[in-house]
Amino acid sequence: MSHVTIVGIAGGSASGKTTIVNRIKETFGEDIVVISHDCYYKAHDDLTYEDRSKLNYDHPSSFDTERMVDDVKKLKKNMEVDIPVYDYTIHNRSKETTHIIPKPVIILEGILILENKELRELMDIKVFVDADADERLIRRIKRDMAERARSVESILSQYADTVKPMHEQFIEPSKKYADVIIPRGGENTTGIHILQEHLKLMLA
Repeated sequence: MSHVTIVGIAGGSASGKTTIVNRIKETFGEDIVVISHDCYYKAHDDLTYEDRSKLNYDHPSSFDTERMVDDVKKLKKNMEVDIPVYDYTIHNRSKETTHIIPKPVIILEGILILENKELRELMDIKVFVDADADERLIRRIKRDMAERARSVESILSQYADTVKPMHEQFIEPSKKYADVIIPRGGENTTGIHILQEHLKLMLA
């Protein structure tokens, strides 16, 4: 490939990032690969499950972003990489990895991917998905109960202790770095269509 286009899609927890990523995947099919920042949560094999569950997973220091930067640099050079796998049910990194082959479009998705300057500089286009805080909390409760085996009590406790304050301190301020802001998340079909068309032009 002559060029690998890197698209960063950030936004608060449960803002609709995954919905937008899936719409883009529908458009570009086999020409796209998605890498989640969540895959790069640091391993904590030295801690018990109870201690791991109390960690702040919404702070930039929770991620091995340096490794993600290195992997993205390799992909931009058409090199294949093996990225980590994170298991939400045990609050720890899995022993497995995922093999990633460079594609014309690589989407980097995560709450804090626009917070890191070195990662931002690798992106050809930066997107921030904006959504109402109450709506994000409702979606988060439904998602974490269904997909991550979490109780409502633990979800609300984590939201109050770390998710909300970290959003206000790190995620919301990173919106200023975005080239495109999509309000209302996955419900904004017009915004998603504009992004799809812009990517088509970039690839052409």
